[in-house]
Amino acid sequence: MNVSRRKFLRVNGATLSLPFLSSVACAGEPGSVTDKPSKKLAIVYLPNGIVRRCFFPGEETAEIPDFIGGFEADKTKNERRFRNKPGVYPIELTETMQPLAPHVNDVSMITGLDRTYKNGQDVHAQGASCYLTSLSPEQAQRQGIAHPNGRTLDQVIGDAVGFSTVFNTLEISCNGFTAPKEPIEFDNISWYGTGKIAPSIREPRKLYDRLFMRESYRRHVADVTDLVLADAKTLSRKIASDDRHTLDEFIEMVRGIELRIKKMDQMLSKVDVKIPTNEVLPRGQYIQLQMDLMLLAFQMGMTNVCTFMIGPERWDATLMYEGVFDQPVQHHNMTHNQKGDGYKDLQKIDLFHLQQYAYLIQRMKEIKEVDGSPMLDHSLVAFGAGLGDGATHQYYDLPMIVAGKAQGQIKQGRLIKLPSGTLNSNLWLTFAHLMGLEIDSFADSNGVVSDLWT
Repeated sequence: MNVSRRKFLRVNGATLSLPFLSSVACAGEPGSVTDKPSKKLAIVYLPNGIVRRCFFPGEETAEIPDFIGGFEADKTKNERRFRNKPGVYPIELTETMQPLAPHVNDVSMITGLDRTYKNGQDVHAQGASCYLTSLSPEQAQRQGIAHPNGRTLDQVIGDAVGFSTVFNTLEISCNGFTAPKEPIEFDNISWYGTGKIAPSIREPRKLYDRLFMRESYRRHVADVTDLVLADAKTLSRKIASDDRHTLDEFIEMVRGIELRIKKMDQMLSKVDVKIPTNEVLPRGQYIQLQMDLMLLAFQMGMTNVCTFMIGPERWDATLMYEGVFDQPVQHHNMTHNQKGDGYKDLQKIDLFHLQQYAYLIQRMKEIKEVDGSPMLDHSLVAFGAGLGDGATHQYYDLPMIVAGKAQGQIKQGRLIKLPSGTLNSNLWLTFAHLMGLEIDSFADSNGVVSDLWT
């Protein structure tokens, strides 16, 4: 008897997909492994740029930028370029990159990436909504494509690799505000096509419900943990000891997520959501919960492609960064006040975001795939921003870190300094190739980032 790729737990009409268990991969052949782990792509988006002098090697003594607003994003373009010659160097961890110290051999920094910026839309809105299209509204108009500029990279890749998963792509945002402050372009980086948003899921409960289709069996079981425990004991007797450990870890992960969501639901119930002045959830806990839900979707084979906004663009409302500041602060506002010691407080937010990225990398190293290897070995995990510097609104020298090995296709632990002006769409085309697509171009690309390959 053949057994499907994944084992399922079923009770009272409800079904839960489990992580791959090698001892049930093929009936009659305990321990055999017939499936190769799938590649995963996660694109983590950082809002409002980054403090350059604390992030990029060689920028420590650079002059603090003045605020340049409006549509003058490239005013300082010829003055703010990297001094290093293009090439591949050993990675050096700057102040802001220190949270990645335990993962120095798992990441690479890429510098020299530019986006095309044209007048026609707010710089922050264009920063987010055009991040994965690499086309500005003006470019799109010339090509007869209405904003938001056609399909984004994640959707193009999802079309090609999503046939074996429940969802071609998954879109997540860590925007904890309970009322809109900005149009949707400030809080979304994924689009199915022209004018068709792929809406990001902001609430952990809604994301959880989508993954588990909770509404379809809410009347049958109290929560998905009960569903797992109902049949796990029987399954445990039929699988190898290594798989029992995998199953136990999976159960604990689901149980932990359930408890954390309940805790946050309780927090929300005590807040007057009719007058949302601040974000209502502890920021670090919120981001990590959303990350764990994304990893659960990867582990269960529900999707292999995900976009993850670690925060919304601009969004002039206060956020509480627990453990960083005693009072809520406005991230966007701080980017325009970097003179004197102003950049030092802003850098604390950058460090906070890098800590969340480090958490994601660590979890992906801990989660094991079919062959016992870490999930990170089979993944591409990008961390970057649509703006190079929030003070100048610049669209050049964009920050970019890439983690994972994409099944041995990437050599990590390097600083890849590209020639200034390299189109970031070249990196998107490279990602598409690493994910198995055979396409000649993406957006305005004119090549690939060959130095990223082993």
